[in-house]
Amino acid sequence: MQTRLDDSIIDAAARWSLDVQSIRKDIEICGSPERCEFRFVIECSDNDLYVMKSLIEDEINHKRKIISSLNCLFKRGLKGINPYIPSKDGAYIEKIDSRFWQISRFIDGVCLKRPEYVFDQWRGNILADFLIDLRHKSETMPGIDGKPPFSIINYINTLNDQIKTFEQDLYKKIQPVVDFLEKNFIRTHDNIPACFCHGDFHALNMIWSDTGINAVIDWEFSGIKPEIYDMANMIGCIGIENPEALAGPLVTDFIGRLKKSAMISDISWTVLVEFIIAIRFAWLSEWLRHKDHEMIDLEMIYIKLLIDNANDLKQIWKT
Repeated sequence: MQTRLDDSIIDAAARWSLDVQSIRKDIEICGSPERCEFRFVIECSDNDLYVMKSLIEDEINHKRKIISSLNCLFKRGLKGINPYIPSKDGAYIEKIDSRFWQISRFIDGVCLKRPEYVFDQWRGNILADFLIDLRHKSETMPGIDGKPPFSIINYINTLNDQIKTFEQDLYKKIQPVVDFLEKNFIRTHDNIPACFCHGDFHALNMIWSDTGINAVIDWEFSGIKPEIYDMANMIGCIGIENPEALAGPLVTDFIGRLKKSAMISDISWTVLVEFIIAIRFAWLSEWLRHKDHEMIDLEMIYIKLLIDNANDLKQIWKT
C-alpha cells in the first residue's frame, strides 16, 4: 500500500515537471493537517523542497477560491504569501486517478517557544503590520465584492442550539456568556465594517524567522468578515496561552500599532473584548468536534475570565 502511495506521489509531481528524489517524511509541516487527506514534503532533483497535498474532493471548489485569493494577494505584493504552484498545464489542482493534488514550496522556519513567545514585544508590531498590509492589498479584490460578511452571531446561535440538544450540561454553562454578549455586542455586531480577513489569524499560523514572518499559512477560513475578526482571534489565542499576556507587550504593541494605522473604525474598538469572547465559540466548537473535554473545560474557564475582566482589559487597551 505504501509503495503504491509513493508511486502516486511521484506520478503526481511529474505533472509539475518535478523529479522526486525522496519523500521527506522526517520533515514536519507547519499548519493543520486536517485541511487535506494527507501531505508530504518531497525533495526533487532541483534540490528544492515542496509540500504535496492530496485534497478532499468535496473541498475542491473552496480550495480554488483560496488559490485565487492568494494569487491576487501575491501579485499585489503582500509579503508572507506562499502561493500554490501551477502545473506544467497551468492547473493549480491536478486530478490523477481518484486523487486531487496541489503543490507549494516548502518554507522553513524556527519554532515558537511556547508559551514564552506571548510576551515577545517585537512580534506584536510584525503581526499588526501584516494585518495592515492585508487590509490595503485586499481592497477591491476580485470575487469578493458584494458578498455578505460572515456573522459570528449566527454562528453562536447555531452552535448554541446544537449544544442544547447534545450537551445540556455545557448549555447551562454557556448561557451567562450568551447573556453577556446580548447586552451590547449583538446590537452592535451588524454595524461593524467588513473586509477580507485571513479567518484563522494567530501566531501558530505563521512560519517565523528569528526576526519576522517567512509565511502566513492556513487560509482555509479566509473571506469577508467583520474588520476586527483577525485582530480579535489573534489576541484571544495569545490570552489562552497565558492570560497575563493580554496586558503584555506583544498584545499592547499589536493593538497600539493597529490604532495608529487608523484602519479600524471606532465602533469596532468599543466591542473588541466582546468580539474576542464571541470568537471563542469557534474554538469551543473545535474542542467539541474532537471531544476534547479538557480543552472544553479550559475554554469555559478562559471565557469566564475574559468576561470578569472585560472592563479592566478595555482600560488597559484604551478601547
